[in-house]
Amino acid sequence: MPLRVVIDVRHLRDFGIGTHIRNLIRGFSAVSARQEVQGLSDANHFTLIARDGDREMLSHLPANFSVEIFDRPPEDLQNNISYPMFLRQFHGCLFHMPLNSVAYWMPQPYVVTVHDMSSLLYTENKDLRAWLHASRFRRGLARAARIIAVSTATRRDLEDVLGVPSERIRRIYNAPDPEFLESAPIPRDVIESTLERYQIRYPFLLYAGTIRPQKNIPRLVEAFAVLRGELENHPLYKDLRLIIIGDELSRYPAVRRAVIQSRVEQSVRFLGFVPLDTLRVFYGQAAAFVFPSLYEGFGLPPLEAMACGTPVVTSNVSSLPEVVGDAAMMVNPEKVFDIARGIREVLLDPALRADLVERGYDQLRRFNWEHTATEVLDTYHEAAASSGIAIE
Repeated sequence: MPLRVVIDVRHLRDFGIGTHIRNLIRGFSAVSARQEVQGLSDANHFTLIARDGDREMLSHLPANFSVEIFDRPPEDLQNNISYPMFLRQFHGCLFHMPLNSVAYWMPQPYVVTVHDMSSLLYTENKDLRAWLHASRFRRGLARAARIIAVSTATRRDLEDVLGVPSERIRRIYNAPDPEFLESAPIPRDVIESTLERYQIRYPFLLYAGTIRPQKNIPRLVEAFAVLRGELENHPLYKDLRLIIIGDELSRYPAVRRAVIQSRVEQSVRFLGFVPLDTLRVFYGQAAAFVFPSLYEGFGLPPLEAMACGTPVVTSNVSSLPEVVGDAAMMVNPEKVFDIARGIREVLLDPALRADLVERGYDQLRRFNWEHTATEVLDTYHEAAASSGIAIE
């Protein structure tokens, strides 16, 4: 039976959560198209609440989608009043916040997707704004009809740290952006021109993602310095570099200190964010992708690297073992020498590299956005039924 669902997509263009939102909508669209082909008339209706500049990105959707504009960002404190007031025009709907930030007076019933709890577990700020965020986080989950956790590890955090009853949580996996899975191979001339544009003429390790405390970048830099010393006479890797794609270095003094103290200023490059096509080139050309995070709600970058045929070195903690399975070299992220050991083994063992690449392709088959969208739709119906919403 069809539902009317209002989804907050104001982070559509973001890294990480934006990938989730874009592909969830794409998955809903694919389910709707399949229903139309099958002659089913009970398609759900989705109202997407977007920022003004996002309308064009949503113009291709089927007739059972509509777009409404609300231009205040979810992080704005006034959003706690203005956004719930805006939503009250959508009577009889189920609301979905596909991010952790739930306005204080959010109309019910609603579903929340929790991507991770790093803003509670790894916050550096102890000011009033941080307290208000934590309070809103807890209250938003306490009032939710259902909570979607993107991994079993995140579900466990919700139960253990916040005491959320297990019967209100549904674990539904993310998946890599189809751009990594379905795009044609990148032509060699495009690869060469991209590398030349960034003046990359050496083998490199790659990290891609944000540079927050839980991402463990200082230890990655230290492990790289250890590895550089070990491989200084290696015929292939004597000029090995580390490339970090993500936030700007200037925002993270601990990372800057690690680079200076490890004496690898000339061997570590920070490129900031890059377009998706450029990111695919870097993934595909890296000697290895290294992701020694201390905490992940899910962890998409290792899967993106696997989709590009690159061996992965990642942490043996949090959700990462669950996500990468047996398709990555696992290391202890708190031990610099173990991170260096894992990278060294992947670089110097051709049979291991080939095996990890093949296992990576197999692991990717576990994750699919249309399957994710179907499970989210099932959760919507559960939430609606538990809240007494009339289903048309």
